[in-house]
Amino acid sequence: MNHFSFEYPWLLLLIVLFIVCSIVCKAKGRSIYFPHLKTFLLKSKKVSYLPVLLKWMGIILAIVALASPIISKEYSSSSKEGRDIVLVLDTSASMVQERFDEENLSKSKFAVVKELASAFVKGRRLDRVGLITFADVAFISSPLTFETAFLSQIIELQELGKAGQKTAINDALVQTYAMLERSLAKSKIVVLLTDGIDNMSRVSDAELMLMISKSSVNLYTIGIGSRRDYDGRALKSLAEVGKGRYFSAENSKALEEIYRKIDRLEASKIELTKMLRKTYLFVYPLLFSILFLLFFIYYRTVHSTGRSIS
Repeated sequence: MNHFSFEYPWLLLLIVLFIVCSIVCKAKGRSIYFPHLKTFLLKSKKVSYLPVLLKWMGIILAIVALASPIISKEYSSSSKEGRDIVLVLDTSASMVQERFDEENLSKSKFAVVKELASAFVKGRRLDRVGLITFADVAFISSPLTFETAFLSQIIELQELGKAGQKTAINDALVQTYAMLERSLAKSKIVVLLTDGIDNMSRVSDAELMLMISKSSVNLYTIGIGSRRDYDGRALKSLAEVGKGRYFSAENSKALEEIYRKIDRLEASKIELTKMLRKTYLFVYPLLFSILFLLFFIYYRTVHSTGRSIS
């Protein structure tokens, strides 16, 4: 948006000074304005307002030029660094347990998890999000995608039991990290959610820890439900090695707050650059000021010459 202003607006007060001086200092007014033009300022018997108009237009426009009128236009550009996020959801049999949502005790843990994970995905704007579900085996339910609305629908369609009844956390994480190895994003995040203990993986804990320690991925682990159901120490160790954090959620409200915390901890970087372009307009009032004063001199010269000849 264009904005008109003066670079030195206080100089406009000179107009008031000139007006006051023309009233108070009438005897010296002409010599103050144009000290070298005495020969052209002889009074005419015939009153004409043209020279007065020319003189004042020249003075006012000269002061306006000194105040430096400008048109400024502000440009802003922003760049936001997107992230690659993979949600790793437990679909084992234990996720069917109820009483996790205090407002709806008949709702299963998995139903609550799907709702909150779907809401988390919908909040992503420039992030790519993928989904891996696991039980006996782990599989990619959705590759990394910007189509978060479509991914949200995929999450809502997930069902328990399709991948088995047990829990293969290590295998799921290995597959997740393999997916992110091909990612070129500067920020890579994994959010693992489970309510059980690994009892099915073919990958050992030592092998998994070594892989995670060599990766730049930030790993967040969430244990939900009763603390007796999952291994909090193991999840905490995974998060520490993965340069992330471990969370425990005993109910749906706690899980909802955890998703908010992860979103704040991994906020996208926003760079905002502002540029101001100025167009200086002083040349226009200065040009007209010179023209008005030249016409003023010409007018006084012609009339002064005409009177001296007569």
